[in-house]
Amino acid sequence: MMRIGTRGSQLALWQANHIAGALRTLGHSVEIEVIRTTGDRMQQASFDAGGKSLGKGIFTKEIEDALAETRVDLAVHSYKDLPTELDPRFTIAAVPEREDARDAFVSVRYGSLAELPGGARVGTGSLRRQSQLLALRRDIECVDIRGNVDTRLRKLAEGEGEALILAVAGLDRIGRRENIRHSFGVAEMCPAAGQGALAIECRADDVNTRDVLAALEDSAARFATDCERAALAALGGGCMVPVGVHCQAESGTYVVNAVVANPMGTRIVRSQRQGSDALALGNAVAADLLAQGAAEILNGGQ
Repeated sequence: MMRIGTRGSQLALWQANHIAGALRTLGHSVEIEVIRTTGDRMQQASFDAGGKSLGKGIFTKEIEDALAETRVDLAVHSYKDLPTELDPRFTIAAVPEREDARDAFVSVRYGSLAELPGGARVGTGSLRRQSQLLALRRDIECVDIRGNVDTRLRKLAEGEGEALILAVAGLDRIGRRENIRHSFGVAEMCPAAGQGALAIECRADDVNTRDVLAALEDSAARFATDCERAALAALGGGCMVPVGVHCQAESGTYVVNAVVANPMGTRIVRSQRQGSDALALGNAVAADLLAQGAAEILNGGQ
């Protein structure tokens, strides 16, 4: 029996059941254990406090504790929730095929960001999204609408804002793609590192589980996420100052786009690089951003 540890949100359960289904197709018996994390307990609070993180791994610590205690054999995470520095007791045994990494514009009345009237309230709890939104539309107001996806959609319908920014993959996974009015191109809004990808984590010394999970690996998703996380680590990893980085295969090579911005979107630096070595590519795009002044932005400069 293989035991999967997961958060209890609708999206997290979809992800865990998706991997459980794939493992069952391969002939394995699987059960799911729901584990409540610090991040789940903090859903009513903002995770950004003056640009400072309230802690790395707030959605993963309790799940990793269960792994270490052998209460579960593997964990399924949204890769963007994982800190860039993984505890050496664990390993990412598989990165399955990635879903759409883009951000989505969701609104009841408006078809795109451009259609919003001046002063419109756009719901997002992400400084990365806020900074890029304000760089595109200085005249809108970003408001912190929290909760799971269904809760945010309900709050939008009740008039707490004119629009929401959510991950396309998250809406897809819970069957709410019909709510998407526009999917932002990477040049408009660069996604978070690992967005749209799943990370399957297990104990580093659990050879049997690692061998089983290897069947779920997707090489393109692994390359892209390795590149993105290398860039994020080189830029300072777990900070909550806005960083977007996205890598994808194009014409026989890989292309990475990255953005660093201040929270108000008044200063933004961008870079694009291409190559065939994931870690070197991620480090190269980070070095270019740093050469353009990203360090000052990351340290709170305007």
